[in-house]
Amino acid sequence: MKISIIGAGNLGYSIAVGILNEKKEIGCKSLYLTKRNLSTIEHLEKISAVKITTDNQRAVKYSDVVILAVQPAQLKAVLQEIKPVLNPKKHTIISVVTGREIKDIETMLGVEKAIIRCMPNTAISVGHSMTCISANENGKKKIEAAKTIFSALGETMCIDENLMQAATVICASGIAFWMRLIRATTQGAVQLGFHSEEAQKLSMHTCLGAASLLIDSQSHPEQEIDKVTTPNGCTIAGLNEMEHQGLSSSIIKGLVTSYQKINQI
Repeated sequence: MKISIIGAGNLGYSIAVGILNEKKEIGCKSLYLTKRNLSTIEHLEKISAVKITTDNQRAVKYSDVVILAVQPAQLKAVLQEIKPVLNPKKHTIISVVTGREIKDIETMLGVEKAIIRCMPNTAISVGHSMTCISANENGKKKIEAAKTIFSALGETMCIDENLMQAATVICASGIAFWMRLIRATTQGAVQLGFHSEEAQKLSMHTCLGAASLLIDSQSHPEQEIDKVTTPNGCTIAGLNEMEHQGLSSSIIKGLVTSYQKINQI
């Protein structure tokens, strides 16, 4: 498949890196990247399959899968720009634009276009994104293209579009939330006597181990917690103090606040 990414900013760039790392599995023959300032991505043009340009129309002409990764405020202008070169029979349009619904794109391009909405996160650059996918009726006929790309770059889940805002909070914003939890654990480890580099390594790999344990065992978090909480032990004492200080409550409140904010954008 021939892919273009319109808007190679933080997320677009991460998707590009992920695609290039899994180029054979995805079947990517060429990758066009567009950006107004090419200086931050020009090093990628050394890769034979990659072309970089400021010309969005050119990138669309030479691709069959068009990934829209621009800022929400830029979407309308970009859609107006590329509309003349879009071919309903040829092009599959994948939007990763935060907060923009499929109907917004249909209004600009027409319902006959195959439009797929995806929400990955920046861990896509290392092949560990959790990407949620939804599509319009014509997009459903071509949804395998999106699944092929994003399944090679992590996990995918097809959801109803009315859940996409919530998915954005859990999966995309969620990267920042988990980073903050890792940072807090690191700070605690430093206070307990470890050097900062050691503390971060302990925190990162313990976090990775916890997630991997749940994925591999398919168990519930409380089942795994029960295995390490002994009567009158240090683990349950620490957990209870965290809950007394509002750990679960503050996380849930943070997610709800983030969700309320995204619905205002």
